[in-house]
Amino acid sequence: MDELADVTITADSAEWLAEFTRGLVQDGLAACGNIVPQVRSIYAWEGAIEDDHEALVILHTRKSLVPQIIERTNKEHPYDTPQILALAVLDANPDYRTWVLDTTAKAAASR
Repeated sequence: MDELADVTITADSAEWLAEFTRGLVQDGLAACGNIVPQVRSIYAWEGAIEDDHEALVILHTRKSLVPQIIERTNKEHPYDTPQILALAVLDANPDYRTWVLDTTAKAAASR
């Protein structure tokens, strides 16, 4: 059975993330995405320390679909180097796990 993964992505617009997430869910690459509309990001970039407000999405998906999500994010994201992190899900509500796997089954089968 496929393992679950959560994928986090930040962007400067919660609306952009919502549209992007909607497309991933529609295409079965993620079962859902939880959007945090505002996070404060402090990071080093091109020799400076930046302090910006961004939005964050947490996608719930299969580990096997993470490469497709990364590829699509790199193609569509407005940032040159988007933050995309995949985290292993160690355990989950069995019913929720089944729902994520069922919801993403078609995309996983077409890889």
